[in-house]
Amino acid sequence: MKYVCGANQCTGCMACVDICPKEAITIHDDIAAFNAVIQEEKCVNCGACYRVCQNNNMVKLQQAQNWYQGWAENVETRSAASSGGLASELMASFVRTGGKVCSCSFKNGKFLFSIESQPANLGKFAGSKYVKSNPNGIYKQIASELRNGKKLMFIGLPCQVAGLKKYITPDLQKNLYTVDMICHGTPSVKVLERFLAQYGYTLKDLHDILFRIKDRRQIAEKYKPIVRNGIMDCYSIAFMYALCYTENCYHCSFAKKERISDITIGDSWGSALDLSEQKKGISLVLCQTKKGQKLLEQANLHLEDADREQAILYNQQLVMPSRMPKARNMFLEGLKRGKKFNRLVCMAKPSKYFKQLMKRMLMDLHIYKDPSVRAYSIFISVKNVVSSEKNESN
Repeated sequence: MKYVCGANQCTGCMACVDICPKEAITIHDDIAAFNAVIQEEKCVNCGACYRVCQNNNMVKLQQAQNWYQGWAENVETRSAASSGGLASELMASFVRTGGKVCSCSFKNGKFLFSIESQPANLGKFAGSKYVKSNPNGIYKQIASELRNGKKLMFIGLPCQVAGLKKYITPDLQKNLYTVDMICHGTPSVKVLERFLAQYGYTLKDLHDILFRIKDRRQIAEKYKPIVRNGIMDCYSIAFMYALCYTENCYHCSFAKKERISDITIGDSWGSALDLSEQKKGISLVLCQTKKGQKLLEQANLHLEDADREQAILYNQQLVMPSRMPKARNMFLEGLKRGKKFNRLVCMAKPSKYFKQLMKRMLMDLHIYKDPSVRAYSIFISVKNVVSSEKNESN
């Protein structure tokens, strides 16, 4: 079998798929790793896939010029966001100034990229997505927009930004603005499907999906958790403790202070700002370029200088990739063999599993009440009000 890059090194950025003139490349997903496979009977040996692959030809990284922490000045935007609402406000301000935004959303059971220019449609991009999204086909669309003189902002994972930068020719990058997320690593969508199957769901059954609300991590649809409210479900445990990422994530080329994009955003964990602000959500922002600084200046944001050492302490992926746990291979091999997701998490992370199980039992007996459940309920109320107002305005 012939691969575009080394075995199990593929990031799944899909740039090679988009650029191949003969549609000779398919991405093979075996849960543990991605591989870009070349169908040799179709291949004409043009070398386009090799040249566009970030593993074969790395994109230049840049030092951050400024480190900030902050949030969207709009109270509703901040309240509705996973963190401080930086991404939502950046998108809104970019569209207000005549640009278009490209990012990932969940639709019809798939995590796909699309381009939007209407403020009312940007909400679909909001929220953390703890799974590998699929950029297949979007690079061609972005190139077309740029050729037509449009200004476009792309928000995605560092490896996806790298794929885009390798695909878009230098003469078209003047109007391209990029934002990457501080990434722990990402699992195959098949991992999420295995988790949902335990509860009788498929991705196509879900109208929407949330992975996180502020500091609460649990899978939810329409703000209703798949597992009991207040409990970190087993998918979230597997994600937070790096059990389920694809092979390349443990060797990530972008887990360092030097960044791929104009702006990098994440969570300002460990902030020294007042606790009341922390509860509302604070984002971490690294700005690498003049284009990035322009994006920040035109947005309605509250920004303060961030303590770099503190930011790195709480965001280890700014200096190193996530480490592969010893139980990772056992966990993923078990999924391949059809073993129960929750049982495998129990075997891999017993202390984390039983802590959540005990918490659930105490909550069911009304002995313990998670104080963050009230904050979760308030968040849902705010989101419902915002959604209602948007629907009325439309």
